[in-house]
Amino acid sequence: MPALVASDLDRTLIYSAAALALTMPDARAPRLLCVEVHESRPLSYMTETAARLLTDLGDAAVFVPTTTRTRKQYLRINLPGPAPTYAICANGGHLLVDGESDPDWHAQVTARLADQCAPLTEVQEHLLRAADPVWVRKHRVADDLFAYLVVERELLDEDWVKELAAWAENRGWTVSLQGRKIYAVPKPLTKSAAMREVARRTGADLTLAAGDSLLDADLLLAADRSWRPGHGELADTGFTAPSLRALPDRGVLAGERILREFLGAVEGA
Repeated sequence: MPALVASDLDRTLIYSAAALALTMPDARAPRLLCVEVHESRPLSYMTETAARLLTDLGDAAVFVPTTTRTRKQYLRINLPGPAPTYAICANGGHLLVDGESDPDWHAQVTARLADQCAPLTEVQEHLLRAADPVWVRKHRVADDLFAYLVVERELLDEDWVKELAAWAENRGWTVSLQGRKIYAVPKPLTKSAAMREVARRTGADLTLAAGDSLLDADLLLAADRSWRPGHGELADTGFTAPSLRALPDRGVLAGERILREFLGAVEGA
């Protein structure tokens, strides 16, 4: 039976220039491979070693990129290795099969959201009223499923984020601050539900996962074994679980370490 590897992408396997955390002397920095270009500019990277490890992992297991990105944002990433048959986008709102959203899965998700939490329009309206234009740069809606703000982090009042989280909690939504983005996501919209669906379809008897943010917590708890890097929301809050290994590695080298851990687990299964 195959092993299934569901991994978050941004700040877990791939990194923007600002998130690389290259703390070593320049001459000892790892060689980097650009895996995403946006508007003709390089945007995301992994180490060349990580690229080789991901290629090996794609040959050895069912690798499922698992992201809060929209379908459009995900599809501009060019990961090394075999093209994944499955990908989880929009925090589980879309299950891509050979690059196309599965309509039955999306219909199930939207029905669940309608039944279990406040509507997106209510959250959008609250964000527009409550967010301070001094630090908000963009208001965005992702695939008609959730909302997020792009902010100037150095100007952001983090108490406001806590107040938003308390407001959202009462309406069945979750708030996550990741870099320059504040996400408001319905609680029933989860990566773990989509991972379980892929495991069902593939017959996987071992599930492995990695992620760095609050929106990855359900995924890490649902997997048989999971890992988180030494940076991000989960590291900052000391998030742990019996099946979780907290790694000390930070930045782009954490992505390399996570892929080594995945391969070791698949080969040892």
